[in-house]
Amino acid sequence: MQELHEEEFKRTDCLKCANCCKTTGPLFTDKDVDRIAKHFRMKTQQFISQYLRVDEDNDYVLQSVPCTFLGADNYCSIYEVRPKACREFPHTDRKKFQQIFNLTLKNVALCPAAFNIVEDMKKRIK
Repeated sequence: MQELHEEEFKRTDCLKCANCCKTTGPLFTDKDVDRIAKHFRMKTQQFISQYLRVDEDNDYVLQSVPCTFLGADNYCSIYEVRPKACREFPHTDRKKFQQIFNLTLKNVALCPAAFNIVEDMKKRIK
């Protein structure tokens, strides 16, 4: 999977799509929240109340989508400090990829690169 992931992302320009940022929101870990709040020179609680909500799984998520930090040009205004979930999306380079198969199925519907990686994987398996 690592090889397929690397090959695909040599061809794929996420800035032409940004569907992940337009249609879903990442989970924010406590470390993400602290790091991004610091970036904005805000208190953690102020950042949370301004941008986040707690979902049904008790995780921090964005109050709304598309992502607040996505510009009209598809650039992320907090790219250098973005959440871990954003840095790792679409998660197709995980060492234990088989453990997140259900997540990958969801991501294939959102991300052309994830779709291509899974299609290439299927071809190699045959």
